[in-house]
Amino acid sequence: MAYTQSEHPSNNITGRATDVRGQVRPASVRAVIKLVREARRNGTPLYPFSTGLNFGYGGKSPTAAGSLLVDLGSLNTIRMTVDKHNGRVLPVAVIGPGVTQGMLYDFLEEHHPNLTFNVTGSARATSIIGNSLDRGVGYFGPRKEDLFGLAVVCGNGKLLRTGFRRLKRSPLGTSNPYGLGPMLDGLFFQSNFGIVVSACFRLVPKRPKQVALSLSLRREEDLPAFIDELANCKREGLIESVTHIANRARTHATLAYGVTCYLEQQCAYTPERAFAEAESVMDLIAPGEWASLGAITGTKAQVKANLVEIRRRMKGLARVRPITHQLLDTAYAVAHRLRFIPAARANAAAISAIRPLHTLALGVPTDAAIDNLLWKFGRADLSAAQLDQSNCGLLFINPALPLDGAFVDRFITEMKKTAARYYHDTLYITINIETPTSLVAVINLLFDRSNLEGVKRAHFCADRLLDKIHEMGLEVYRARADMMAAIVRRDPHYWAVIHALKTRLDPDGIIAPGRYDAQPAVPKT
Repeated sequence: MAYTQSEHPSNNITGRATDVRGQVRPASVRAVIKLVREARRNGTPLYPFSTGLNFGYGGKSPTAAGSLLVDLGSLNTIRMTVDKHNGRVLPVAVIGPGVTQGMLYDFLEEHHPNLTFNVTGSARATSIIGNSLDRGVGYFGPRKEDLFGLAVVCGNGKLLRTGFRRLKRSPLGTSNPYGLGPMLDGLFFQSNFGIVVSACFRLVPKRPKQVALSLSLRREEDLPAFIDELANCKREGLIESVTHIANRARTHATLAYGVTCYLEQQCAYTPERAFAEAESVMDLIAPGEWASLGAITGTKAQVKANLVEIRRRMKGLARVRPITHQLLDTAYAVAHRLRFIPAARANAAAISAIRPLHTLALGVPTDAAIDNLLWKFGRADLSAAQLDQSNCGLLFINPALPLDGAFVDRFITEMKKTAARYYHDTLYITINIETPTSLVAVINLLFDRSNLEGVKRAHFCADRLLDKIHEMGLEVYRARADMMAAIVRRDPHYWAVIHALKTRLDPDGIIAPGRYDAQPAVPKT
């Protein structure tokens, strides 16, 4: 089965897609094993995807032309881990790649409301396993730390279980994340050695007190000191969550739709009038160049003590605002009643826009960020899962960075200069302090995919940004499907070792050839 560039199922918002043979949707692990074995016999490259919503990284578009897309969406069971001795539910769920953020959240709210999990800012319909395997970063920490005990159909057609999950009916399989001997789990993160068909996923017991923490930097020149102080807060346990630090462009882009919706729906504004007033509202929410969001959880006393210390440390650097559901509800009720007053109306619109975003830090997934992109490109009628059907163009260039404020400040300056040189004056940037020792940046270009010249310009700019990242001795922590050639070219010996490992588990090179690999295969038929 052949498709054109514009109509085939792998068309995506990066503006680039590869022709495919067709698409299959196996309904069971047994069906996946059968599919892989047939692909070995026929020499058919397979490109598995969980939900296909890997926005900005290539979606479900394969790296090798002529691949058969393998939709794992039907593998969507959720099984809780139960202690057989006392019947107590443990904070681990065994899930399939088709389980989305929204599915798991709704399941836990209905059946186990005392538990939550590490959510990301992407759509509710994004896959948990898919994002975790690509080392996505949630609001509680790196998703890689949440996944263990994988069940994998390797490229040789055999089912492999990692860690203690290899022991059938053992209570260790879903409780001990390490196993015995070399840890094989890591082989299947950002790799193409096999198809992960299920995994153990850590859940998080809800704490007695949960507060989202908003910090707005007062002066742009204080960004290095701000990052360094937030790093200290992370290392000392004052802020346990990931701290997301977004620039003004990112913050305003994320809030615009929510603000205009309030003005149109609650104040009877025309779209034109709502758009004109939205900028002043967003200036009220995020007046500076940088604003951050994190979370503090614990007992009431712990949260109170941590807030006192954070305020002391941030005095003069940033405005600190703790935010709870109750505080937002009360403030919104008052401001909404007084919305005929400009200041109150602006506050009500602001709260309406930030409410779903602040709950991300407390473990509640939302479509708000994707809804803003759809609105920006004139397709607010689509759902977040349908973003690929809009004209939105999105490219991510996401480097790992040293946790050093001065270096990060220099790096951002270089990124902005490079982008401006290639006709992109606006970079959307978020800096994430993910662990006490590591930091990653999420940088994206937005463009209109209906403008072919704009698509080419965006990709050229993205390539030059990657060049600059490499020039500064850095590397991306997640790779787009189309950037592997540049990454392999930089360190061919390392990627040759990766490929040698692949040949042991996937001797015919049929699983996602070229994805996190040095040698893309050419279809035999």
